[in-house]
Amino acid sequence: MLVENYFLVVLAFVWIIVAVIQDFRKREIANWWNFSLIAIALCYRALISVWFLDYWCFVYGLIGFGIFFALANLFYYGRVFAGGDAKLLMGLGAVLPFSSSLFENLEIFLYFIVLLLFAGSIYGLFYSFVLAYKHKKEFSEEFSKQYNRNKKLFQVFTFLTILSLVLILILREFIFSLFSLVIFIFPFLYIYAKAIEEACMIKEASAGKLTIGDWLYKEVRVGKKIIKPSWEGLNEEELMVLQKTKRKIRVKEGIPFTPAFLIALLVLVWVLEKGFSVF
Repeated sequence: MLVENYFLVVLAFVWIIVAVIQDFRKREIANWWNFSLIAIALCYRALISVWFLDYWCFVYGLIGFGIFFALANLFYYGRVFAGGDAKLLMGLGAVLPFSSSLFENLEIFLYFIVLLLFAGSIYGLFYSFVLAYKHKKEFSEEFSKQYNRNKKLFQVFTFLTILSLVLILILREFIFSLFSLVIFIFPFLYIYAKAIEEACMIKEASAGKLTIGDWLYKEVRVGKKIIKPSWEGLNEEELMVLQKTKRKIRVKEGIPFTPAFLIALLVLVWVLEKGFSVF
């Protein structure tokens, strides 16, 4: 890693740590915090480019921001990331070009995304275990309820599992046994996820404490107006309508995803410092 990039590494860690704190406290990351990461990273790259008379440092920052801007929108509209996580990803795009080679920077981008998704999966599963333990009575009841509702799903996937095992025995391609296992456990994972969502991630909040971006659990009727749940969450107009009431509103909380960014960046920096080949 180039010496001038150590400032960017420290910058990214500071911004992610504060984002983690915001995410756990308010379940959102302030827009100004994410956008300031983009501005500071690009300004620093511009200064370095002028100092060393090498415009590529700044250009790579723009390229990284552009690539991660596209990925962030893909993840956001694909309902993988919430808005704050997507904007944090954009900011890291301006930070992560640590090499003077375009090809190596592209490898770093790809490696970070793989690490981020992997870390997010492991972290999300662990976090769900904690939620299930904290709400074990509600979770147990909801799991039983979801199981009874989805018995046909188990029957279908049991049939598909048996069918895939028969095909494996006929074709003698035992390497595909893992595929049969995935088919078998899918309905369990689905019911587990639904039980976690219904039993552990729904809360009641007074209308006055709602904020822009909060996710409604179900549609809410206020007079003649119906406010429906959406992936973008409450907008300013909907929030103003709800805050005029004194009702309790049921909202859905997400799992704070920002720790996955911290884990992914830690591993990436460790790999680069050890000089391991990315691929």
